[in-house]
Amino acid sequence: MRELLKGRKSFLFCLAALFLWAPAQSRAQATLLLEEPYSYDGTFAGTGHAAIYLSRVCAETPTRLRRCHLGENGVVLSRYDGIAGHDWMAISLIPYLYAVDQVENIPLFVDPKLVALLRERYLRTLPLPPEKTAGSEPRYELAGSAYDRTLYGFAFATTQEQDDRLIQWLNSSSNRESYELIKRNCADFVKGIVNFYYPHAIHRALIADLGVTTPKQAAKSLVRYSRHHPEMRLTTFLIPQVPGLKRSKPVHGVIESLVLAKKYVTPVLLFHPFVVGSVEAAYWAGWRFNPGKGALIFDPASGDPGRGLEKPLTAAQRRSYQNLVETMKRREVETEALPPWGTIETRSQVGLDAEGRPVQQVLLEGRMVPVGTCRANALRISGSPELVEGLVLARIETELKPKSPIRTSESEIRNDWKLLEAARGASEAAVTVKP
Repeated sequence: MRELLKGRKSFLFCLAALFLWAPAQSRAQATLLLEEPYSYDGTFAGTGHAAIYLSRVCAETPTRLRRCHLGENGVVLSRYDGIAGHDWMAISLIPYLYAVDQVENIPLFVDPKLVALLRERYLRTLPLPPEKTAGSEPRYELAGSAYDRTLYGFAFATTQEQDDRLIQWLNSSSNRESYELIKRNCADFVKGIVNFYYPHAIHRALIADLGVTTPKQAAKSLVRYSRHHPEMRLTTFLIPQVPGLKRSKPVHGVIESLVLAKKYVTPVLLFHPFVVGSVEAAYWAGWRFNPGKGALIFDPASGDPGRGLEKPLTAAQRRSYQNLVETMKRREVETEALPPWGTIETRSQVGLDAEGRPVQQVLLEGRMVPVGTCRANALRISGSPELVEGLVLARIETELKPKSPIRTSESEIRNDWKLLEAARGASEAAVTVKP
């Protein structure tokens, strides 16, 4: 009997150890990052950018990889055109997304001045050679991607052995600049990495993209491949664009850009109506791919897409919060509160506090008032709780704008709302103590 009890205890112990071990292993993964286009790319081509995130691989330098130590969150690898003469660069996940080292320093709302400041500050920490001509290299691509655009992640399982072989392969490569738009672009680099783990997972589309590897085709073919390979444990998630800058555009393939952009379709239609009709028929028949379908929402507070994924806000929850925002805005009008944050920030000066966290210096009643613009300092150093209210309210309004897919989670909105209520409470307390 004792032997039987001992055997059961041993079995239960092993079973518990297995459950404790399994989640840690499941977080070891690679993630294809599909990034929406913005600026000129969003207006003309619309193909966006592709990169690869490795949760178990870290950067000894931007061009040399190693295994991560305890507490590190991996790197993002991507091929660039004209940065320091290298083919690919490795940047830690949080700086790549937000150009800060600590999650609590991520701004709640940004403008071009603040984004430029954070990028310049972070880039100075990288061991990069000076530019041949100032401003000739688009180094801003190395940090703060989530300020410019929304990103979609397609995470798949990897093994330690695969990661080690990848590190050895990339560290032994020449890593010399070899970017070519048609044959060696950012999506081709991602294709090579993904196919290193799962051969033939990503392939080009000869018709839809005219044989060019595009970021959207890379994601689309990976999703299709995963349906026949459940061992990949593919997970789709979304990294929302930080509110403030102009919203990024939906990502397209080559022919898709022709089909959806009137500026391209109209002149072609005048000369080749049969071609355009055929392309549109093929597109609607099966070329469509929605990268946000079923996507979870990445919570940067987790620091790791393997842990911080949450369900998006439901349509009913979004309407409920929108009603609360409208009620608060009517109250602001009745009490003749301050102008909207978007108006205020255009007249402000950006800077950093003593801990290196973002701050806006706002001209209020003839004096400069500091406003902390991240969660760590919004209420700690701000000279006006009313300004913090306006900042957080502007953030929430942007997050609740109708968009498919919904790009925020209930917990993120709830945290923002708590900060808004705390700022309102501090504002009311300040009014109460005034003589």
